[in-house]
Amino acid sequence: MTCDRLVCANCAGPVSEGRCAVCRAHRERLHRESSFAGLSPAALAGLLLTLIAVALLAQRVATA
Repeated sequence: MTCDRLVCANCAGPVSEGRCAVCRAHRERLHRESSFAGLSPAALAGLLLTLIAVALLAQRVATA
């Protein structure tokens, strides 16, 4: 989840702008907790394809 479209209940501003202490705290927590948030969709797709290739290779080695 990203904070781009979240609206703060305290100041009614976008959380991504960090207008108040509540916004800044929530934005910081989101950035700490989301490990894949910084990856682009292309990078995630590449990671998925790599994992599939490794799984198929491991299956071939196990059956041979």
